[in-house]
Amino acid sequence: MNETSQNEAPRRNATKLMNLFGLPRLGAALLLGIQGFALLHLYTNGYGLDASIVEIANTLGLLAIAGSQFLFGWISDRWNTRLGRRKPYVIILAPVEVLSFICLILPGLFMQNPSKPTLFGWLILWNIVFEVAYAVTTPYGAWMAELFTVDERPKTSQIGNYYGMVGTGFMSVFSLIGLTGITDQLNGSVGNIPPLLLYTTFTFAAIFLVSFFVVIAFMPTEAPPKGKPNLVENLKNIYHNKNYMAVVLMQGFASLAWYMVGNLMLNYLSNVLHFNTLEYIIAGATLLIGIFLFLYMWRLIIVKKGKKWGLLTLFLAAAAILCCSLFGMIPSSSMLVFGILFIAGIAASLGGWYLISGVWYADLAEDDEKRTEEMKAGLYGGFPSIVLNLFQALSAFILSLMLAWPKISNGTGDSFSAGYVWWGPLAAIFLVLTYLYSRRFIRLDYEWEKSR
Repeated sequence: MNETSQNEAPRRNATKLMNLFGLPRLGAALLLGIQGFALLHLYTNGYGLDASIVEIANTLGLLAIAGSQFLFGWISDRWNTRLGRRKPYVIILAPVEVLSFICLILPGLFMQNPSKPTLFGWLILWNIVFEVAYAVTTPYGAWMAELFTVDERPKTSQIGNYYGMVGTGFMSVFSLIGLTGITDQLNGSVGNIPPLLLYTTFTFAAIFLVSFFVVIAFMPTEAPPKGKPNLVENLKNIYHNKNYMAVVLMQGFASLAWYMVGNLMLNYLSNVLHFNTLEYIIAGATLLIGIFLFLYMWRLIIVKKGKKWGLLTLFLAAAAILCCSLFGMIPSSSMLVFGILFIAGIAASLGGWYLISGVWYADLAEDDEKRTEEMKAGLYGGFPSIVLNLFQALSAFILSLMLAWPKISNGTGDSFSAGYVWWGPLAAIFLVLTYLYSRRFIRLDYEWEKSR
């Protein structure tokens, strides 16, 4: 009787634990939003660096995060402390992340009139530190496998994505309303810090730090490791886990499409459909509200039909929706209705992808534990970043080639690169190929789940 009560107690409090676990996604979304603004606009239009130079810093940062997520994932699997395996690295990395964020966004706090090479060096340094410290999300993410049962993970992923979307939504609106004029105020001067940028940076940094330290204070401590995992043996283990490697490659293949979606869907509205500011805001709200709704709907689908069935259905539906980008070539006095429907379809696809991708590495880590009696949630969550960043770099390269295509016009406004129309069908091809690969090679539903 006592054993049953103890086993059921965490389940009665599962929703509270899910909300606690999801809270840092809010702070992370805020920081990533501002950091993306810094790399895309602040250092070019505001501080006067050349865009090609900024892309070098961005590329180095992507390489840094790939290695750091793998490293800290494995380290947090290996060493146990009085605070557990994961919390010490959250305690160390979260403040470093905040420090690098402040230095990256506000170089004027530390230098007044730096030369272009000095500012470039500053950007590279703190962007790399920022990306390395962002590995805080890997030991944090390992709790998905360790503290939530397989039947709780879809809802946990849903709630976590809710927090992330709140942060993303706030950043989107805030960027449109508040940050667009900051670069004009800077006018190439690093030392001239607009008050809005100053207060925003410190506020978002505080939200990030508080959210992670709340988790540290109240998140239960996971079970200690059984022995000390050996890196070489662990890498051999995951390499020989054919299903795990197939899922990693599947995520990489799919990211060729999702990277294009994330970088071009809103640009498509402005460059091809010629949305004005109000229409753009309506489309952005449609995207966020749609993802919120479809996170819940996809959870119901995968609970009833299974994760693999849901993923395969998602790929086909998303491919059909993305092909509709060609409709942008149809001349029309107003493309608002089509644009909203197109964004709603993308929201449905992203909602499913965010939900399912939030649980499969935790499931894979538990599946591996049942065979090896060793929980490697950190390594299982960190290793894919190496492969994923390579695929995203390839997608970025393909995208840069597409946007260099000749300009065309649909007769309703300024001309635009043909790549702004054809990215949808190309992304759809990638998703169909990923569907065929996934249907044959991956497994996301397990026999041991049925006992739950």
